[in-house]
Amino acid sequence: MTKKRSTWLITLGILLVGANLRLPITMMPPILPMLEQAIGLPASLSGMITTIPLLMFAIVSPLMGRWGSKHGNEAVLLGALIVLAVGSYLRLIPVTWAVLLGTCGIGIGIAGGNVLLPAIIKDQFPTSVAAKTTLYTTMMPLAASFGTAAASPIAKHTSLTAALGGLSVVGIFGLVVWILALPQMRKPQVEATGQHTAARSMWRTPKAWIVLAYFGLQSIAYYSFVTWLPTLWHAAGFSTIAAGNLATVFQLSGLPLSMTVPMIAERKHGLAAINLFGGLGFVLGALGLLTGSTNLAFNVVLAAVMGAASGAAFSICIIFFQKRTDSAADTARLSGMAQSGGYVIAAIGPVAFGMISSALGSWNLVIWLLLAITVGMFLCGLAIIRFRSVFD
Repeated sequence: MTKKRSTWLITLGILLVGANLRLPITMMPPILPMLEQAIGLPASLSGMITTIPLLMFAIVSPLMGRWGSKHGNEAVLLGALIVLAVGSYLRLIPVTWAVLLGTCGIGIGIAGGNVLLPAIIKDQFPTSVAAKTTLYTTMMPLAASFGTAAASPIAKHTSLTAALGGLSVVGIFGLVVWILALPQMRKPQVEATGQHTAARSMWRTPKAWIVLAYFGLQSIAYYSFVTWLPTLWHAAGFSTIAAGNLATVFQLSGLPLSMTVPMIAERKHGLAAINLFGGLGFVLGALGLLTGSTNLAFNVVLAAVMGAASGAAFSICIIFFQKRTDSAADTARLSGMAQSGGYVIAAIGPVAFGMISSALGSWNLVIWLLLAITVGMFLCGLAIIRFRSVFD
C-alpha cells in the first residue's frame, strides 16, 4: 500500500471514530418512549440510558490513557471500538439487562475514542494536527445531530430494532476501517515514552487540574443545556415541536466552530480568542434566557450563540490536551485524567439542576449558576493559555 493510500485510510478511520463518539448516545432520547413500551423499561431507568455513558467515561477514561501508554494508543482504541460495536448490538436484545449492559459497553468504547484519538493524531500526523483534529471534532456533532433527527422517523416507519441496528452500522464501519488502517500506522514508541513519563502523574500535577476544571465546567454547561433547554423553552411558552427545533439549532450551531477552532488555535492569540468566544457566548445566551422572551427569532439567535460557544469550548479542550503536553503518551494521560473528572461533573450537573428547578418552580437560579460556571471556565482557560506545558 502506498504512503498516500495508507494516509487516506488512517484519516478515514479517524473520521469514522469521530462519528461514533456521540451518535450512540444522541440517537436514544427520541426513541426512549418506544423503548420503554417495547421492553417494559421503567421510567426510573430510562434516564440511565444517557447517564450510564457519562459514568463510564468518568470511570474508564484514566484507564484508557494508562493502557494506551503501555500497549499503544492505536491498539487500545481497536479494543475500545470492538466493545462499542458489541454494546451497540447488545441493545437490540429486547430485555432491560441487555439494553443497560450494552449501554455500559458503549460508554467504555466512546471513552476510548475520547481519550486516545487526540494522542493518536498527535503521534500519526505531527505536521497536520490541526487539520486532522478538525475532521473528528466536526464529525462528532454532525453525526450526533443526524442520530437525533433520524432515530425516531426510522423507528416509526420500520421498527425500533431497525433504527437501533441501522444507526449502529456506523460503529461497524469504524471498526472495520480501523482494523485495515492499523498495520499502516506508525509504530508507537511505547517503550521510550513509557520510561520517560512513568513518574509524570497527571493527578499530581497542579496545572493538569486546571485543564480538568476547564473540561469539567464546559461539560456541565453543555450537558445541562442539552438536557434542559427543550424543557426550559417549553416552560417559557413554546410548543414541544418549537422547543425541539430550538434545541436542534443549539446542536448544529457548534459545527462551524468545531471546523475552525483547530486552525484558529495555530494563529497568534488564537487560543485567547477562542476562550473569550466560548465564555462570552454562554454568558450572552444565558442572559438572554433570563429575559424570558418568547420571540422565536430572538431565541433562535440565543440557541445559535450558545451552540457555537459549546462547539468552541469543547474543541479548545482537545487543543489543550495536545498543546499542553510534550508527547502522545502525555496527551493520552492528560486527556484521560481531565475527562475522568470532567464527566463526573457532567453526570451530576443535569440531575442537580433538574432538582433545583423542581424545588423552586423556576429556572432562574439554574441559569445564574450556569453563568457562574461559564465565568469559571473562562478563567481556567486564561490560566491554561499562560503556560506552555502542564509540567512547566
